[in-house]
Amino acid sequence: MATYTPMIQQYLQIKAQYPDAFLFFRLGDFYEMFFEDAVKAAQELEITLTSRDGGAEERIPMCGVPYHSAQGYIEQLIEKGYKVAICEQVEDPKTAKGVVRREVVQLITPGTVMEGKRLLEKENNYLATVSAFQDGTYGLAYMDLSTGENRVTLLYSWEEVMNELYAIGAKEIVISPDFPETLRQLLKERYDMTVSEEENTVLPETFFTVAAALEQDKLKMTFARLVHYIVRTQKRSLDHLQPAQVYQVDQYMKMDVYSKRNLELTETIRSKGRKGSLLWLLDETVTAMGGRLLKQWLDRPLLDREVIEWRFSIVETLLQQYFERQELRTLLREVYDLERLAGRVAYGNVNARDFVQLKKSLQQIPALKEVVQRLNHQEAEQLAERLDPCFELVELLERAIQEQPPLSVKEGNIIKDGYNETLDRFRDASRNGKTWIAQLESKEREITGIKSLKIGYNRVFGYYIEVTKANLHLLPEGRYERKQTLANAERFVTQELKEKEALILEAEEKSMELEYELFVQIREQVKQFIPRLQMLAKMISQLDVLQSFATVSEARHYVRPRFSHERELWIQAGRHPVVEKVLGSQTYVPNDCMMNRERELLLITGPNMSGKSTYMRQVALTAIMAQIGCFVPADQAVLPIFDQVFTRIGAADDLVSGQSTFMVEMLEARNAIVHATQNSLILFDEIGRGTSTYDGMALAQAIIEYVHHKIGAKTLFSTHYHELTVLEQALPRLKNVHVRAIEEDGKVVFLHKIEDGPADQSYGIHVAELAELPAELIQRAKEILAELEQPGQEKTKPFEQLSLFAEEAPAKSKDVSLSKKEKEVIRLLESLNLLDMTPLQALNQLYEIQKMLR
Repeated sequence: MATYTPMIQQYLQIKAQYPDAFLFFRLGDFYEMFFEDAVKAAQELEITLTSRDGGAEERIPMCGVPYHSAQGYIEQLIEKGYKVAICEQVEDPKTAKGVVRREVVQLITPGTVMEGKRLLEKENNYLATVSAFQDGTYGLAYMDLSTGENRVTLLYSWEEVMNELYAIGAKEIVISPDFPETLRQLLKERYDMTVSEEENTVLPETFFTVAAALEQDKLKMTFARLVHYIVRTQKRSLDHLQPAQVYQVDQYMKMDVYSKRNLELTETIRSKGRKGSLLWLLDETVTAMGGRLLKQWLDRPLLDREVIEWRFSIVETLLQQYFERQELRTLLREVYDLERLAGRVAYGNVNARDFVQLKKSLQQIPALKEVVQRLNHQEAEQLAERLDPCFELVELLERAIQEQPPLSVKEGNIIKDGYNETLDRFRDASRNGKTWIAQLESKEREITGIKSLKIGYNRVFGYYIEVTKANLHLLPEGRYERKQTLANAERFVTQELKEKEALILEAEEKSMELEYELFVQIREQVKQFIPRLQMLAKMISQLDVLQSFATVSEARHYVRPRFSHERELWIQAGRHPVVEKVLGSQTYVPNDCMMNRERELLLITGPNMSGKSTYMRQVALTAIMAQIGCFVPADQAVLPIFDQVFTRIGAADDLVSGQSTFMVEMLEARNAIVHATQNSLILFDEIGRGTSTYDGMALAQAIIEYVHHKIGAKTLFSTHYHELTVLEQALPRLKNVHVRAIEEDGKVVFLHKIEDGPADQSYGIHVAELAELPAELIQRAKEILAELEQPGQEKTKPFEQLSLFAEEAPAKSKDVSLSKKEKEVIRLLESLNLLDMTPLQALNQLYEIQKMLR
């Protein structure tokens, strides 16, 4: 350290406090980075890497970005999961002795972003923390710093922790320094979260009110860790933090990570994008706040029938009263993001344009109240009463803030005339001074007779009188004092001009200083309204989501479902909401689904591409839509309230954790089997296809029997193992259904219609034909299938099958003499009727044959 210059020593001392962040070190008009930060930032930001002398023998790597355009570079680094520490000069260089004092004024991280492109308007940006306790429980707290929302819960397994983190989409997670290393690595690598550390778990006294609802010590400690991290990194007011809400995961329908992914609730499996998801379909919200609340509701469907019915009744009212709904949508479009604005006010990065938007938003509330009061709903009056127009705040902003203020809050022209007497005096002096300048210009032209004489101003030289060199001889002696020489002109001042300049500039400077002071005072006054604004935001968000449900339901012809107390499920002409929107209602084929105490488990057979997976998904999506309070895609629907939904759909591996497709399949199946109850919904699609035929068939049958006998959950089980259809005779609550397909002129036609009974065949070769595999290959497959379907016929040897596709088929091998034991085994194999055997009987017979050969 001693060999470095004082400035580099200062940099290294500050950098040591933020080793895991890029340090943006302010030097004049640039943020500079040095050493490893510079090398890495130059690569990530694609900027030039230079070097400078730092006092040591070797030059120090350096790169920098202009301070006025730093925001874009910071966003790039945050998007890649990095942190950025902003280090500013905190004293005037003119008065500083030695190196100017610098401090980090803010640490920007993926979970603490308050502005910029990364902060999507219809998505929350959550920062989470997890505490691991000795008894195997976990505390989870998460916060959206931009809106001030806080939620805390106690979880009883790491699996539950991961489900919650996936549901909220946390961008960053704060853990203790001694957090288990295996779990830390899982968060970093598998779930791509920025991991930060915070040790302090003692709640600061200033946050007692925010944490008032936290009674358990575990929850207090968890929330305290989050609070300390925010205070330490942000270094500013957090007055917008809302009271922490305690929740239990069993208050909502549970869906694990696999189920949410398989059902494509908020993003598609293939593109990871919003388009094509259920959220994309349902989102007809017109405010950012409503968009965020819709996603929260979709992540946590309700179990409370009373609340669900309340949502249904509002949706039904809005659906019936078209004109009121359209008025609501028009008014809501004019409402600014009140939640995030409240955060910006507390945070100190609000500007005057935000205040204009806030005023215009609040001016819509009286009209909103009036429309809500016109709704024919018994609770509309209560809703209307909770829409607080904040008249005092509107009056303040109307009186104080210009209608079209500049973006910067330090350049003046923010405050209206008449708001402050002192400011009005300064402005009068400035405006009259400029009028006087214009009059002086006319006067000097008359005195000198120089028509081209002009009075100008620049920041370096102030006010000046400019005369072209051709007219210099016309100037009277002794009146003008030379100030600057140009190529074609001279610039002068007079004593009178100097005196007026001092008055004008002083008035302008004081005017801007006073305007900023007044703006800060107004900001502090607006802070007092933050709780009211946040409550208003909640009401507007709910109205927005409910009108969105009504809008979608009307456009897509959805119906209000009824709930059954007898665990009955009856969906008449049900549709997959997203597929229907993509295909069009004229193309989509609707289907019924009936399940009761005699039909708990539907075994679905039918060819690939016939719509088995779509049918299964649409049942689950219908249940989820109903339990968030939205109408459903059907002609009629009676549903139980499901406590959990489990899905095992599609083939996917997990290479990061070293798990094969089949292992993922088994893990998803295990999750359902271990946690499902009688009130759950299970979707199993093609269980067992990731292993050998008999292995897979045995597993599939065992799972079906276990679900039927041990769990009793409503279950949709699709399979290509037609042998399993005989289970209907042994399992009283299992029913076969199939997707119809017919052959016309040797071609398969999928009818996408679900009917009772098993399918007669799989049509796999027909699907391969649709995929345009070579005609020669398709023909050979048909021949092999015909052979395999004739019992007792000698099957083509595998090598003979392959040889048909070779240019020259090899000569057939000579007959091989078989032992007496081998001949017995062959006779036994020929005598077996596999279609009449259960998988378990087949396995037992196989074991006996193996013993004979040994």
